Amino acid sequence: MAKKTTTKKTGSPRKKRQGTRTPSRTSWRSILFKAGFTLTAIVIAYAAYLDAVVTRQFEGKKWAIPAKVFARPLELYSGKRITPADLQSQLKRQGYQAVHQVSRPGTFARAGNRFVIYSRGFHFPDGAEPSRYASVQLQNNEIVQLRSNGGTTLPLLRLDPQPIGGIYPASYEDRLLIRSTQTPRYLIPSLLAIEDRDYYDHFGLSPTSIARAMVANVRAGGVVQGGSTITQQLVKNFFLTNDRTLVRKAKEAIMALLLELHYSKEEILETYLNEVYLGQHGRRAIHGFGLASQFYFAQPIQELNLARTALLVAIVKGPSYFDPRRYSERALERRNLVLDVMAERGIVPQAEVDRSKRLPLGVVSRELVSTNDFPAYIDLVKEQLRKDYDEKDLTSEGLRIFTNLDPIIQREAQKSVSTTVNSLGKGNQLQGAMVISSAQTGDLLAVVGDKNAGYAGFNRAVEARRPVGSLLKPAIYLTALERPEQFTLTTMVNDTSVKINDGKGGYWEPKNYSRESHGQVPLYLALAKSYNQAAANTGMAVGLSSVQDTLKRLGVEQRVPPYPSVLLGALSMTPIEVATMYQTIASGGFRMPIRAIDAVVDSQGQPLSRYSISVERAFNPGPMELLRTALGVVMSEGTGRRIYQYIEPDIPLGGKTGTTNDLRDSWFAGYSGDLVAVSWIGHDDNSPTKLTGSSGALKIWGNFLANVPVQPVAPLQANNLTSLWVNPAANGRSHQYCEGAMELPYITGSEPKAYAGCGKDSDDSLFDRIKAWF
Repeated sequence: MAKKTTTKKTGSPRKKRQGTRTPSRTSWRSILFKAGFTLTAIVIAYAAYLDAVVTRQFEGKKWAIPAKVFARPLELYSGKRITPADLQSQLKRQGYQAVHQVSRPGTFARAGNRFVIYSRGFHFPDGAEPSRYASVQLQNNEIVQLRSNGGTTLPLLRLDPQPIGGIYPASYEDRLLIRSTQTPRYLIPSLLAIEDRDYYDHFGLSPTSIARAMVANVRAGGVVQGGSTITQQLVKNFFLTNDRTLVRKAKEAIMALLLELHYSKEEILETYLNEVYLGQHGRRAIHGFGLASQFYFAQPIQELNLARTALLVAIVKGPSYFDPRRYSERALERRNLVLDVMAERGIVPQAEVDRSKRLPLGVVSRELVSTNDFPAYIDLVKEQLRKDYDEKDLTSEGLRIFTNLDPIIQREAQKSVSTTVNSLGKGNQLQGAMVISSAQTGDLLAVVGDKNAGYAGFNRAVEARRPVGSLLKPAIYLTALERPEQFTLTTMVNDTSVKINDGKGGYWEPKNYSRESHGQVPLYLALAKSYNQAAANTGMAVGLSSVQDTLKRLGVEQRVPPYPSVLLGALSMTPIEVATMYQTIASGGFRMPIRAIDAVVDSQGQPLSRYSISVERAFNPGPMELLRTALGVVMSEGTGRRIYQYIEPDIPLGGKTGTTNDLRDSWFAGYSGDLVAVSWIGHDDNSPTKLTGSSGALKIWGNFLANVPVQPVAPLQANNLTSLWVNPAANGRSHQYCEGAMELPYITGSEPKAYAGCGKDSDDSLFDRIKAWF
């Protein structure tokens, strides 16, 4: 039987399942086309979005520029009191370079007490100040000659002001905007040689520069060139984060191309010069070459030499890794590599490179360029500014704030507070504060809010409100001396026990510090010795309401409660409020607000605000001179006599010590011929210090005066004053030859009429007259 064979059919389609289709080649093309079109549309849309981001931010306001705060400029003139050491120190702090031959702005030379200074030009609120060459001769801590380069007398040399801080945005980014035309000669050529040698030939991306950088780094044995273009670096810093992802790199590439499409090479490069990150100072981020020059060298960027220019370019690669203050050897090696590249490219002659490589880094200490040394003063500036300006304007509009802070006075004040408080040995919890102003103008020269320099926290000079003790006593005696028919400096006042209704249903019985009474004492002596009972009796005699009025005229703005205890200082005030009160006394009776700010200008130098001196006569010169005489005796014979352990005893000063109950607060308020000072020592928890005003706060003033030129207090001129030699113990006329005799001023008509001779019980005897003749 024949086998049955079957033929297998091949290629015949299977029966398709219901509802399925196999895409044709045409269908796949359609899908791919649609996907590609969609992707292209997305890329175009995304590119358009990035284009909008780039143009909006690049053409708008690029940065939030903090307000810059400046100290008052150092003004030199014949008669100016300043030590050679202070002058040299201040020049160095402002980045003036010591040289052998002065030939350019920002340099000086010193030979003993003679300085040659080439000042920088600066645009002040009252106009531009040109660079000046000047010869300055000092003698006995005073400028005796100021001449120009041609030998003619200069009336004034005003230096550019020292930056002392800023008012920063939340990011704490800081920068000092510069134009590319302001950069030193070799900055841009060296920057391009190291970071982007094909900058002017590419369109934002440069594959060849990546390869070239790899070769150059291998040859140099270190990283001397980077692969990213300057445009890419700017995009990363200006628009993006530091994330190392492909998405971020793609985004960077697109934005770099867009940036190059819209803007010129010069615009991009100038933005980069101001944007690049170059260091960190605490929370403050240093951006741009302009600020970096100040941060590392305390110099304007225009003054940098080749070596310093090369160091800034070297730091671009890694501000932390090549920090010249922390890693000087690493930074030096990197700087020299940059210099070698410059020589290799023919940017700088080899001989100049070799000379520059022998120079030190030239980086100044952080302390020299610190803008954190004056937090207490900056606090006060901010408080005043916020009354007139919005916070956003202060942190973003590049305002320039010109203050009255004197850097030399401020440094000496801080040093005095720190040294004195730490030397008292009362435990590390003891604190101090100090306020110093100009006696003539009320300019606020220095504020110290903590014993630790640079501490930005509780500002005791402005915020610590503490009982002031005997600092209010001058108001009592000034009230009395305005009544010459009743009181003179030698009028006897009662230093006897007193019991006064305290106005609260009880009695007030003040006691002297020594717990002893002294009976009848001359008014000036009661103030000089700070007798509590005499002050209370005199205050009640003239009337509490009258003393309240005197305090108000002296500048005390807060409400003074109508209680007798106020007479002995049961009133809490801050050091700066006390300074306002003593400012009126030091100025001779003129009330003037203490001014921290002088002027505010915008980023273009146009004036916005001037904080002019405001003066109002509050007291006639006659009674005020009597009070000032008594306050002089406080310093020479009374509770302030320890001051002459620090300075010459023949320099007249005025002042008053203050001590509160249980020795909790130690105060001193005083003045020289040109300065008003208030110092305080205490504990923040109000525990006893075991210090009187004399043994504590007075020492701060003394240590300060020992380190600054001291001007004596000059008597006030008044037509109704008569000066007489008197026997104060007898309140009668005497002679200068008599033991214990004093020459004191009197308002004409109030002077003693009787002659007391040379003793309290003596008449106008023949012996006294003969003694007077000789």
